[in-house]
Amino acid sequence: MTRFRPTSPSASISPSINDAAALIPGLPNDVAAQILSMLPYSHHSRLKSTCRSWCIFLSSETLISLRRHLRKLSNLLCIFPQDPSISSPYLFDPRTLAWRPLPPMPCNPYVYGLCNFTSVSLGPHLYVLGGSLFDTRSFPMDRPSPSSATFRFNLVTSTWDQLSPMLSPRGSFACAADPGSGQIIVAGGGSRHAIFGAAGSRMSSAEVYDVVRDEWVPMDGLPRYRAGCVGFLGGGDDGEQKKFWVMGGYGESRTISGVFPVDEYYKDAVVMDVNSYGTGKWKEVGDMWQEGERARLGKVVAVEDDGNGCPAVFMLDENDIFRYDMTCNRWHKETSVPRKAPLHSSFGFIVLDKELHIMTILKGSDSTETRRTRQQKRAGTLFIQIYSPGKKTWRSLIAKPPFQSSLDFNTTVMCSIQM
Repeated sequence: MTRFRPTSPSASISPSINDAAALIPGLPNDVAAQILSMLPYSHHSRLKSTCRSWCIFLSSETLISLRRHLRKLSNLLCIFPQDPSISSPYLFDPRTLAWRPLPPMPCNPYVYGLCNFTSVSLGPHLYVLGGSLFDTRSFPMDRPSPSSATFRFNLVTSTWDQLSPMLSPRGSFACAADPGSGQIIVAGGGSRHAIFGAAGSRMSSAEVYDVVRDEWVPMDGLPRYRAGCVGFLGGGDDGEQKKFWVMGGYGESRTISGVFPVDEYYKDAVVMDVNSYGTGKWKEVGDMWQEGERARLGKVVAVEDDGNGCPAVFMLDENDIFRYDMTCNRWHKETSVPRKAPLHSSFGFIVLDKELHIMTILKGSDSTETRRTRQQKRAGTLFIQIYSPGKKTWRSLIAKPPFQSSLDFNTTVMCSIQM
């Protein structure tokens, strides 16, 4: 495992608080620590420069443990607008509308244009897995290659670690993290790059990563080649085995007039019991919709359920949200997005604090604000519509993104994390 540390002065400070250094003068350190732990995480980077004792405390594991004990964890959204090795990812706090840049991922001088990677979170760590990129050492150089690289960012120490690579390089794959076992499962994928609308390889292999041992272990492969698919975990309570679901994606392709390649999208899903990693068998689930209902699976997210451990699965299909019924293997319309996406724009779709966040960029006359800087006009305005499945209610918020250009949610990678 290779570790990369930022060049900031605070990176060399040991995360232990000197009892003689008061966090807040006149207060015991345990009381002051509770006060500081209640501050939104998105403001911590600015507060670290207040004094040495604050910098040490706000960079310690003690802070995260205390926030978890006090139930003051912030539900944050990590946004990767482009290749994270050249464009910094950002943390966004919807409650405070605050943005925090993260250090860029370590750069490899031989590769560029990373896209179609996946990011998941486990504890205070963000993982960046695989993707598709261009390698100057390959021939021809304009042909994208899948990546097997695995990186981890520690939000406490603000450091990147390069971990053991995946056994099979892949991009556009199904992925799910299991906080209970500390494992990450990946399946399917291929080499397609965002620049190209078609072509690229497909694969069926699957593997699981143990975050403690820093080791990838092969699993039984998918029944068929499948790329561009989505994955999530369900079950696991009351003695029930956890199940790894893989939905949608594309496999075989055909050509129009013998020239233009067109993907054949799957309408089904496959499921594996994952309590015994590597020994489970895949079970095929039939078609999830009838012929003519839709051409392909939309964007899918899973909302964890505290009741029976079975998640509620939702799909965003254009301006409508559907809920998946596992008993009858069908999608039923749940609601419609109140404000439709502008023409030629895209939606981002993610779960944050058990609510569905539908994100789009408003530009020019779409925004209610008229006095804005040139950079803000280029980046547009981030408009988020939030749906609560439990309350069946909608609300919305507006934020000014810090990016130099407008987000394209067709290629932007997002991940939620609690800190």
